[in-house]
Amino acid sequence: MDSLRYLLSRLAQSVFALFCIITLTFFLARLAPGGPFLDEKKIPEHLVEQMKRNYGFDKPLPLQYVRYLGLLLQGDLGPSFGNKGFTVNEVIAEGFPVSFVLGICGLAIALAIGIPVGVMAAARRNTALDYSLMALAMLGICLPTFVIAPLLGEIFALKLGWFDVALWENSSAWILGAVTLGLYYSAYIARLTRGSMLDVLNQDFIRTARAKGVPPLTILFKHAFRGGVSPVVAFLGPALAGLISGSFVVESVFGLPGLGQHFIKAVTNRDYWLINGTVTVLATLILTMNFLVDILQAWLDPRTRANR
Repeated sequence: MDSLRYLLSRLAQSVFALFCIITLTFFLARLAPGGPFLDEKKIPEHLVEQMKRNYGFDKPLPLQYVRYLGLLLQGDLGPSFGNKGFTVNEVIAEGFPVSFVLGICGLAIALAIGIPVGVMAAARRNTALDYSLMALAMLGICLPTFVIAPLLGEIFALKLGWFDVALWENSSAWILGAVTLGLYYSAYIARLTRGSMLDVLNQDFIRTARAKGVPPLTILFKHAFRGGVSPVVAFLGPALAGLISGSFVVESVFGLPGLGQHFIKAVTNRDYWLINGTVTVLATLILTMNFLVDILQAWLDPRTRANR
C-alpha cells in the first residue's frame, strides 16, 4: 500500500510539473518581442490580420491557451509556421530520433566510463590512481560541451579522418556527438560514484564483512556496489535533462538534424507552436525519466519511500 501511495504521489507531481511547464512556455513565448508573421519583406496589414484569424491569434490570450490545451489533449501540437506545409508533430517526429539517440548513447557512454572509474578510485582511495582519475574527472567537468565538441571534431574527424565531421546519414557522423556528451557527464558520475562508494565502504556492515575475512572484491561488488550506485541512479534524471539540452550545442557543431536545431530555428522565427511542442515533448521525456528513476531508487533503497 505504501508503494502504491508513493507511486501515485510521484505521478501526480510529474503531471502537475508538466502542466506548469506547458503553461509557462505558452505565455512566455507569446510575450516575447516579435511574431511569426514578421518577415524581411513587409507583409500588408490586412494579410497579417487574415493569418491571425486563420490561426486563432485574434482571440484573447486566455482563450488561445484553452484552445491549445484542448488540441494538446488530442495529441495535436498544431502547425509549424517556420516549416511550411508541416505540422509540429511531423517536425518533432523527424528530429526526435536524432536527439534521442544522441542522449541515450551519451548516457550509456557516461555510465560505462563514470561508474567503473568511480569504483576504482574508491577501491584505491588516497593512492596515485585515485588522484589521477579524479584529476581527469575534474578536467572533464571544467570543459563544457562547446569546447569538447570542436576539439574532437578537429582531431578525430579533420586530422585523423576516423569519423565524418557532420550530418546524420553516416553512423560515424553522430558518434563524436555522443562521445562529447558522454565524456562530459562521465566526469560527474565518476566523482559521484566515488563519494557514495566511500560512504558505503565506511559503514559498520562493511567492517563486519572484512572482519569475517570476506574477499575484498566480494565486499566491493556484492555488499557495497548496490548502495554505492543509488545516488548515481538519482542523478540519471537530471543527467538525461542535461544530455538532451546539451545536445542542442552538439547538434549545432556537428550539423545533426535533431530537436535542438528545430528549437533554435523556432525561437528565431517565433514559431510558437513548435516552441511549445518541443518543450512539451522534452519535458514529458525528462519527467518520465525522473519518475522511472524514482521507482528504481525506491527499489534499491526502500528508505527513500519514507522520506518523500
